[in-house]
Amino acid sequence: MEIQQTDSDKKGEFYYEVDGKKLGLMTYSHAGSDKIIIDHTEVDASLKGQGIGYKLVEASVAYARANNLKIMPLCPFANAVFKKKSEYNDVRF
Repeated sequence: MEIQQTDSDKKGEFYYEVDGKKLGLMTYSHAGSDKIIIDHTEVDASLKGQGIGYKLVEASVAYARANNLKIMPLCPFANAVFKKKSEYNDVRF
């Protein structure tokens, strides 16, 4: 399972794609040069229970660490994952 990413100066997304269709998606906005805000996560019902949402959050954490960024998880799902995973505290804003 490969999580992909697109990014512009202002917005970006992590996504899981099958046959050209995004079945898992997490969107974020850049807030200055040192922070991203996760604002939405959704996973197609056909993938429910497969951990795709967690993989999207994991990808965002890896991205933040690689780019010296902090994450503000405004999305309820991402916020819940950050609360469960104390190992992500280093990137949480």
